Amino acid sequence: MEGMRPAPLLRLIAAGALAATFTACGGHAHASALAANATAATPAATGAATVAPSTAARADGTTPITKAIVFVVENHSLAEMRDGMPRTYAFAREHAYASAYHANRHPSLPNYVAIAAGTTFGIADDADPAAHPLRGDNVFRQAVRRGRTVTTYADAMPGRCTLTNSGSYAVRHNPWTYFVKDRAACRRHDVPVRRHLAHDARTGTLPDLGFVIPDVQHDAHDGTLAQADAWIGARIATLTAGPDWRSGRLAIVVTADEDDRSAGNRVLTVVATHGQRPRVVRTPLDHYSLTGFLEDVIGARHLRHARTAPSLARAFHLTTR
Repeated sequence: MEGMRPAPLLRLIAAGALAATFTACGGHAHASALAANATAATPAATGAATVAPSTAARADGTTPITKAIVFVVENHSLAEMRDGMPRTYAFAREHAYASAYHANRHPSLPNYVAIAAGTTFGIADDADPAAHPLRGDNVFRQAVRRGRTVTTYADAMPGRCTLTNSGSYAVRHNPWTYFVKDRAACRRHDVPVRRHLAHDARTGTLPDLGFVIPDVQHDAHDGTLAQADAWIGARIATLTAGPDWRSGRLAIVVTADEDDRSAGNRVLTVVATHGQRPRVVRTPLDHYSLTGFLEDVIGARHLRHARTAPSLARAFHLTTR
């Protein structure tokens, strides 16, 4: 069955079964130049057929994406995430994921900054914001400047926009905190996940641009992939139960900051939307591609390396604003 496109009824049944799996496991709690001529493919057991991403228009013709929520796992390769996060990988196969997506650097912080700003600003360590006071433009500032809504939901963060490590909260995984010109907006919209994500999903008030940052147990840095799978799966269940998802305008992205230096920094990256055709994207992509996608979603120009990175929207056959 995996190598065939399911009939509409079978696809509906499969989608319902997957949603039930996430709900049962989560309850109510909630990746340099690259080749641009690669292709996208639907999943197949052997020899998946390929489709050239010649246009950014969605193959399934559904609503343009106006909201994106990004989850980030820590330090695991595509193969490790596939094998150790079965619910997340089932969600990936039901929707769409990239098989040639690479993180940009080691260690963690440069990758988070790359996603947020289209560059690492030369950072090569995991030091706190006090050591790296960044002033350059970034997707958070772009969103605010264009009147879009933006929120970071940070797990185990003791207060808003916390600038130092605290318990299992790791500030190096929260990129907004590093941009000193944006501290006022960060203090308003960089919030603890527990108090906000479920409410925003339920009421259809998810931001145009959102990051969900697990703590070091739930992102598999200190904890296991099984813990990360359960935590992220529960939050995906919350998002997919809400009106933003059902409207077709929300994209849920799951990626990893980097691998564990075992697989050339190739990581699993899921880009899921409601009603999309299952797809394995073989286009080489990286974190700068993700930067560009987030900028597409908020209607902003591409910053720095995102200007020349392969288009994630085109590769996944998505339309945005």
